[in-house]
Amino acid sequence: MLRALQDEHGDALFAHALRLAGGDRQRAEDLVQETLLRAWRHPEALDPQRGSVRAWLFTTARNLAIDAWRRRSARVGEIVTDELPEPPPAVDEADRAVEAWTVAEALGRLSASHREVLVECFYEGRSVAEAATRLGVPAGTVKSRTHYALRSLRLVLEEMGVTR
Repeated sequence: MLRALQDEHGDALFAHALRLAGGDRQRAEDLVQETLLRAWRHPEALDPQRGSVRAWLFTTARNLAIDAWRRRSARVGEIVTDELPEPPPAVDEADRAVEAWTVAEALGRLSASHREVLVECFYEGRSVAEAATRLGVPAGTVKSRTHYALRSLRLVLEEMGVTR
């Protein structure tokens, strides 16, 4: 089970953990290891009926990063920063609506194959293997299309004037 999780989600999970750890590879590796350990201890959380496995892994890694930040902040002399790794989201429904419209418009400008792979992997939360099965293409094709689709989406958003 852990090998399959690592094979399917390991690269994306490490990239996510690396962002959470502010580029510290050692802390990112620790986050990935602890996240996979939690997955092993709680296999019921990985049931696809309960939701996306990748979303659970990313959320667990984020929670572990915040917990580690809080532990470091509580110790005198170990305060790295006075900000959480990710600030709590400010809920503004108008901003959310505009953002959703903008992304939908940008997705509409992509080719059908790029759009469907992004919808399967990111909006539906399917793994590469699941998306490959649903789309009727090899897993390598899903990975390749996802890479190029994200590049295309970034270009379309830039053309629309969206900046990071």
